[in-house]
Amino acid sequence: MRAWQVPEPGEPREVLRLVGDAPRPVPGPGQLLVRVRAAAVNFPDTLLVRGQYQVRPPLPFTPGVELCGEVVERGPAPAEPSALPDEQWRPGDRVIGTPVLPHGAFAEYALLDAAAAFRAPDCLDDAEAAALHIGHQTAWFALHRRAALRPGETLLVHAAAGGVGSAAVQLGLAAGARVIAVVGGAAKAATARALGADLVVDRTAEDFVTAVRTATAGRGADVVFDPVGGAAFTGSTRCVAFEGRIVVVGFAGGEIPAPALNHALVKNYTILGLHWGLYQTRDPAAVHAVHRELCALAAKGTVRPLVTGRLPFEAVPDAVQQVADGTTTGRLVVLP
Repeated sequence: MRAWQVPEPGEPREVLRLVGDAPRPVPGPGQLLVRVRAAAVNFPDTLLVRGQYQVRPPLPFTPGVELCGEVVERGPAPAEPSALPDEQWRPGDRVIGTPVLPHGAFAEYALLDAAAAFRAPDCLDDAEAAALHIGHQTAWFALHRRAALRPGETLLVHAAAGGVGSAAVQLGLAAGARVIAVVGGAAKAATARALGADLVVDRTAEDFVTAVRTATAGRGADVVFDPVGGAAFTGSTRCVAFEGRIVVVGFAGGEIPAPALNHALVKNYTILGLHWGLYQTRDPAAVHAVHRELCALAAKGTVRPLVTGRLPFEAVPDAVQQVADGTTTGRLVVLP
């Protein structure tokens, strides 16, 4: 099969290599072999290629942490059956999920754990279905499980035109919140407006702290969704409301802030962490429940992954580099 591989860590455009005769992976106990129909590009892919992710597969490996695929073959039964109901996947079933590394999604075939595979919703095409899983699951758990967002509250979303940020905007609106979207640049501001955000703030043209305070008559944001870190987090502490909640989702800006906890004490706000991947091992039933909720919202047209680029297989290095450089809006999806 054809597969993009990382022989050594580095910048995506420099190190990713297309291998034309890579061996097709063989499904182990409890695994599915799937033909990749679409692979969504995620920020963790950039960290994997650079050797900066918390998981470091043996070299060479194929990156790609999110896909929509077609079941080809099921491996033998696992030694210990899953606590989740067995879906009895069959060849031809259309599924989404996170591949088992080192056999990632940027290949013609990949592996999924059968218990962590999810049926792709019929209302979404392959590219949209591939982009539904990680971003929307992350946003849902951040807003509902961690921050307990309530209707009528003000939600501040950083990087609102990005993959996970656009998901947070959609889910915030679906929850009945007033959404303030912070973006970087006029093009991304247009994207956030098209998503339906109640207020869009271009941080390159105005101070988002002042904008949030003005829009909320000084109260501040009840919930902050922060996948950026750095100055975004620091500024959020200055415009978070009394009993507000800041959910730390990631550090795409490259700087991990060191919060002044005395400030959280004095202003009476909460700092929450969200590592969505932990739910897959600690509470997989919750992940499946959220998938059903997301499928229902997608069927209603309330949420739909913002796919801004459908790219050929040969474009993988450039697509991953664009995400690494922070120049994208929405989701880029590769179609093998």
